[in-house]
Amino acid sequence: MQKDGKTGGQAVPAPVAIALHRVLGMIANGEATSRAAIARLTGLARSTVSQQVDSLIDGGIVEETESSQSVRGRPPRALTISPRAGTIAVADVDVAATQLAIADLGGTIIGRDIVNLPVDRGPEELLAEVSGRLHSMLTEHGHDPARVRHVVAGLPAPVDFQRGCAVRPPIMPGWDAYPVGDYLRKQFGAAVTVDNDVNLMALGEATQEMADTPLLVIKVGSGIGAGIVTADGSVHRGADGAAGDIGHIRASTRRDVVCRCGKFGCLEAVASHRAVLTDLGIAPPSIDDRLYASRELARLVADSDTSALHRIRQAAADIGEVVAMLIHTLNPRMLVLGGPLSELQDEILSGVRAAVYEQALPLATRKLIITPSQLGTDAGIIGAIALAGREVFSQEGVGRLLAEA
Repeated sequence: MQKDGKTGGQAVPAPVAIALHRVLGMIANGEATSRAAIARLTGLARSTVSQQVDSLIDGGIVEETESSQSVRGRPPRALTISPRAGTIAVADVDVAATQLAIADLGGTIIGRDIVNLPVDRGPEELLAEVSGRLHSMLTEHGHDPARVRHVVAGLPAPVDFQRGCAVRPPIMPGWDAYPVGDYLRKQFGAAVTVDNDVNLMALGEATQEMADTPLLVIKVGSGIGAGIVTADGSVHRGADGAAGDIGHIRASTRRDVVCRCGKFGCLEAVASHRAVLTDLGIAPPSIDDRLYASRELARLVADSDTSALHRIRQAAADIGEVVAMLIHTLNPRMLVLGGPLSELQDEILSGVRAAVYEQALPLATRKLIITPSQLGTDAGIIGAIALAGREVFSQEGVGRLLAEA
């Protein structure tokens, strides 16, 4: 049997008919919820649409139910993705903790949990705990772990998207080149995608009703990173997965500060959440209380502490200077600020806005929207589920669904 490197030893699915893929895609996206609507929008013959829909229903991927709408004559029937078609499992890894979620193939979240292990405990311990907890969540909610269709893991590091591993991550000791994707494939027997955490945040923000693309997300946490969603809704990862790793661009101030990467004056070293906490003498987040540091910093700001206000405004100016360069390079329609430091919205937003509008040319900023995250800490989870859904309903993914039905 031929093996598929993305599916953990499963058989390579046969090519999916274009008509079948189009029909399923429209149902999954909510673009069309009836046979008649699919035929009208695609131009396919009704007999062809019915044949494909019947095949999907027989495979347990789609279900057809009577609509609750009140109409004359025969009640309309609505097509939806069957909740029995399978499950998505996602893990959003951060420095101090990992958020977990399971969802159905329609993107509805079924269950959530948090693993309170820092990344410096190493990949073996953390991934074992993540896998075990996800399996428990699936069982608790009545979902067969064998019917997980896709797993997505977000890492706070540059990621080799093809190999499914972190690449020389400054804040993740022991994770360099560790085969995260292979490990999770063995645990779940499903296709796995490993991506940078800010890329997932950007995808999550791009799903929101008020979002507009191109979209640029800046996460200010223990490190500083950027995620870029292009006008067509795809993520720009770069040739080697290093796109958006802006934390190691040199800031114009405090160039004598040593960064964890070994260089001097990196943006992460002078303007990250960790850097601000260190300079103000606030203990970093711990397993016992992940939110203590953020609460303490917010308290100092609320009390108009001079040192805290000055330090945050300096960080905002440093971030804004680098972001202004990105605005010129990428010309996004929307800039979203996320991460724990960005939760101090007035100070961070005003500082970043001031630097961007001062340093970027009017052509690049005249329609630019600068806003805090709409999803907050949920952005990575929502983005991971969206990415998994895209993969499940890709032509290759649909082939796997049909093969496993």
